[in-house]
Amino acid sequence: MGGDGEDEDDYLSMSFTEQPATPKETSLQRTTRLKKEAAERGRVLSKKELAEKERTQREAALATQLDASNKGAKMMAMMGFKGGALGKSGDARTQPIELLIKNDRGGIGMDSEKKRKVRETAEAMQGLEKKRKVDEAGFRERSRNEREERRAEGMMWSAMRTLEAFETAAPGDEEAGEASRDTHDEKLPPVKSINVLWRPVVKQRQDRDRERRMRYDLDQSLSRKPDYDDLNAETEDRLGFSDEVQETVEDDPELEAFESLTFAERLARVVEFLREKYHYCFWCKYRYPDADMEGCPGLTEDEHG
Repeated sequence: MGGDGEDEDDYLSMSFTEQPATPKETSLQRTTRLKKEAAERGRVLSKKELAEKERTQREAALATQLDASNKGAKMMAMMGFKGGALGKSGDARTQPIELLIKNDRGGIGMDSEKKRKVRETAEAMQGLEKKRKVDEAGFRERSRNEREERRAEGMMWSAMRTLEAFETAAPGDEEAGEASRDTHDEKLPPVKSINVLWRPVVKQRQDRDRERRMRYDLDQSLSRKPDYDDLNAETEDRLGFSDEVQETVEDDPELEAFESLTFAERLARVVEFLREKYHYCFWCKYRYPDADMEGCPGLTEDEHG
């Protein structure tokens, strides 16, 4: 009895693991679940979600190889296709042609037309930007050139008046180049006989005096009464004008050729003449005793610092 009892199972010492009881779904829970699933199925997906869903489905379809049950595979097998690349060559296409999903309602060539317009617009914008930069650079260059021209013009007239002072100075007047002499009332030779390097100064003075005389004559004619018959009144009341204005205006090819040069070129000629004939440096504002002009830095303004 004892031996047989040892082989028998001891049911008193056995332990039973309790299996978790599956909670039973109530009718309310089931109704809520069904409503949630219906709402999820009926929810309108956004464009991003639709694109992601289509991409996932497409990748899954492309990753699935065709089996013998596929109708297309059967047709290809009947034509001799045994797998691998399509075509006669071994390096032919082995992957399906990439799909381009069209989500809008435009025509087939609409995307190409849009791309062309975008490209043309971008090129036009680039062209405008380049043109703007070129215009800005050109404007700065023109402004700089205009400033240099105005400065050269002012120095040119100053150099011409300095040369006029030397040319019209009395013998032995060593300070003629530095003095501010007015030769307006002095009797000058005919204009064409004057050195062309300072002839424009005389011509400018003649034009100015001629304009003043014409303006004076006009004022006198407007203010004079019809019965006024004093022949000496105009002579007595006339302003003092230079005798230069009495000369007849004639063509002057030499002066025209000189004035066709730039201001800088005319200035350089006058400065060089002052150095050669009078040993006077326009930039130093000094007349040297001899042609060596010892101590003068050079011929140009840049050399004078």
